[in-house]
Amino acid sequence: QVQLVESGGGLVQAGGSLRLSCAASGSIFNFNAMGWYRQGPGKQRELVASITKDGSANYADSVKGRFTIFRDNAKNLVYLQMNSLKPEDTAVYYCYGDRGLRSWGQGTQVTVSS
Repeated sequence: QVQLVESGGGLVQAGGSLRLSCAASGSIFNFNAMGWYRQGPGKQRELVASITKDGSANYADSVKGRFTIFRDNAKNLVYLQMNSLKPEDTAVYYCYGDRGLRSWGQGTQVTVSS
């Protein structure tokens, strides 16, 4: 089974930027789609962004224009570039990959201070 490992989380001030990375133990071409969910304190897990094998991306309305998802097929990495961060973006961010079954990473904490 392909494993996913996130990195890049941390503490940042409002208005700042972070780039999350999701490293796959195998080829990301194994996944029909990959993306990022997040779960904030006391909130349900929500889909933030997704990208298909052919590079088509979708975003939650709350992050459109601020977040960008992209992939490096050669390095088996999927990124989430987060700009203009807001305190409400504070959450644990999880990478996932779909290929019939869904694989999840362990999550990385993002904290945005006001």
